[in-house]
Formats: sequence, C-alpha cells, structure tokens
Amino acid sequence: MNKKIYIKTFGCQMNEYDSNRIFDTVKEIGFSKTENLNDTNCFLLNTCHIRDKAKEKVYHEIGRVKKNFKSKKKPLVIVAGCVAQAENEEMLKREPYIDIVIGPQAYHKINDKIEEYLNKQKKIEETEFDAISKFDYLGKIKNSASKVSSYLTVQEGCDKFCHFCVVPFTRGPEYSRPFNKIIHEARTLSENGVREIILLGQNVNAYNNQRYRLSNLILEIEKIPEIKRIRYTTSHPSDMSEDLINVYKNSKKLMPLVHLPVQSGSDKILKLMNRKHLISDYIKIYEKLKTINPKIQFSSDFIVAYPGEDERDFEATYDLIKNIEFVNSFSFIFSPRPGTKASTFKLIDEKISLMRLKKIQTALFDNQISMNKSLENNEIDVLVENKIDGGDKFFGRSEYMTSVIFNGSLDDVGKVIKVKVNKSNQNTLFGENMSKSELRVA
Repeated sequence: MNKKIYIKTFGCQMNEYDSNRIFDTVKEIGFSKTENLNDTNCFLLNTCHIRDKAKEKVYHEIGRVKKNFKSKKKPLVIVAGCVAQAENEEMLKREPYIDIVIGPQAYHKINDKIEEYLNKQKKIEETEFDAISKFDYLGKIKNSASKVSSYLTVQEGCDKFCHFCVVPFTRGPEYSRPFNKIIHEARTLSENGVREIILLGQNVNAYNNQRYRLSNLILEIEKIPEIKRIRYTTSHPSDMSEDLINVYKNSKKLMPLVHLPVQSGSDKILKLMNRKHLISDYIKIYEKLKTINPKIQFSSDFIVAYPGEDERDFEATYDLIKNIEFVNSFSFIFSPRPGTKASTFKLIDEKISLMRLKKIQTALFDNQISMNKSLENNEIDVLVENKIDGGDKFFGRSEYMTSVIFNGSLDDVGKVIKVKVNKSNQNTLFGENMSKSELRVA
C-alpha cells in the first residue's frame, strides 16, 4: 500500500513540534506526507484544548473528511493532542468515523497503534501519561525539521494548576528532558539548516534536569556556531529565576523579547486564578530585565472578564498595559474549560466582557503600532526565513518576532541581514535589504 499521511495541526507551538515528530515517527513504517487531503489514506488531526469550542472544531474537521471521502475508501482517521487526551473514549463513541485516539504523551506508541488497528480493525484509545518513554523513543529518531526557525521541546506538563487551565490534565505533570539529549537535538537541527531555535515548554522556565536549568540550555546552545538566535516560550513569572535573568547580561543570541504571561493586572484576580505571583513580583522582573538591557521588550497573555473581575480589577490590567507597553501580546475573554476549577464560576455579562476586551486590545494594538512606527527609517537585524510565494519579496522576523517583508535573494535565507524599515502597520514592517543596496551602489 502506498501510505500517505495528511496532518492538520491546531493550537500552540508545542503541537507544531509534536506534529513534526509524529511524522518523523510514522516515516519509520513507510508513510510519506501529503498536503492534499483528497490524496491520503491516513488523516491525523493534532488538537488543542486551550481555546473555546476546541472539541467542536474536531468534529467539524472530521465531518469535512467524511464529506471528501463519501464516494471513496475511508482513510485511517487519528485524533491526537489535548482534545484527544481530555475526551478519549467519548470521541470514539460520538464519532464512529474516528479510528484511533492518542494523547500527547503517547506519540511513541503511534506506529504500534496504527499497525494494531490495520491488523485487527478495532478502534483504539491510548491516553496514558508516559513522557519519559515518549522522549526516550523520539530521541532515537532524527528530528528532520529544516525550517530556518524551528521549535524544540525541552519541558512538558505543568504543576501550577491555574484554575482556568487544562494543561495539567491534558499534558500531565512537569517533565524536563535530559540536558544532553536536548543539546544533541539542537545540533541535529543546526545541521538540517535551522538557524533559530525556540525552546518550548508549558512552563519552559521551570526546566530542571539534575543540576541544569533553562539558563544552562541557552548558554550551551549558544555555542553552536550555526545557531544565530535563541528564544523560549511559554514562561511563568514564578519561575523567572535570577540565573535566567542574568543570561540577558551576556548572551549574544538570546533575543530581547520576553514573553511572560501575566493574565491580569489585579492581585485579587491573580489569587482567584491561583497564579501564585503578585503584580509587584512581575514588575520587579520587568525592572531587573530593563536595567540589564533597556532594549528588552515584553509580550504577554491576558484573560479578560475572569469570574469575579470588577471594574477596579479591569482598570488595574489596563493600567499595567499602559505602563509596561507590552508588544505582540494575546488577549481573550475568559471561557471555561471542562474539568478546571474556574469552569464552575459565574460568568461576567457578555456585553461587559466584550467592552473590556475591546479596550484592552486597543491599548495592546496601540503599543504594537507605536513600537513598529519607532523603527521606521532605522536599520534592524532580520533573520531571513523564506521567499514569499507568488512574488519577489522575502519574509523574515525582527529581534522582537515582528514580521518583516523586504527585497532579497535566495542566498539571504538563513542569514541575519540589515533591513531599513520604510513603513509599518500593526503587525508587519516593510523595508529594504541594505546589503543589496550597498552592492548596487558599489
């Protein structure tokens, strides 16, 4: 059988990393990847449970596959990821078209489960938490990711139990991968052509393997000559340790954008969320980092209209946004996740919630626009990622993760070049490749 797999990924960066590693795994049993849904005999949906209506999105996607294959042989249908973990056997009962449900800590078993299904034609649910075995298995299979910027998972799971979050239930307890195996994978990625590594974890700065911390990982990866940039996400204020803060003093490859979710500017709401930090703690981290390097900018996540949030709490969040001037942040109205403590709390009126979200987002977008505007007529460093389809322009990112579009050549891909910013909008900088300009002048 000519085995082709179509993988669709929802949600976070870790799901993107997981999807790549799932493909690295199924290649071992003869699968090739296809981008054509109509030309596949295995459809895998890697799901996310963080946002609202995540479960319904899964059934919508399965319905689309059913429609596409109405008059053709049905493909093997696999639902993976956090929705699979949360719903497990219920998914198989509700949608008979699904053949295999596999959780995010069981991907090392996917080849066995596929072959078991093909042999027995019996539906399979595999949602055991086994991060150690998973990463031991994946460590034996080469990571084939070759994009200029690639993710590398170093830590999974969470022990914080924020009252709004499903991660402890879908990804399990915190687990930090062995230091040497991460460094080996980073070197493999560099050999593949990767020039920027983004270290991933649900609580990435809680990384702790024997005596090694996230700071040690960053400093060791920095020694790999081919790696030009290092980033990490997502971090927690309670784990923003002094050794990690001090890395910003000396590192030449760690980018000056700190993504540090605060969620609310109110201590009362943070307590209701079980966040385990105060706004004063957050501001101390901000001030320490800005003292070390004034170029550092912060981005964050905000939950608006969390149950119990009154006008004073909301204004505290708004004031924090105005004072810190976050860039590239994310904001959402609270939506309950089944199984979490907050799912039982009384919701705030929808009209009030929408008004608050609009005010917060206007302030956040104003910060982005102002930041981008300040870069106009200046030269910035851009890591070139790819040529844009259907044109002669190239795409890259600034040190602050902002999209940059400019003229270039294929020789620039994978390099950090100087771009003069001519104009900007909320999300993108537009500029001119200065190295090409200098060549023309010469």
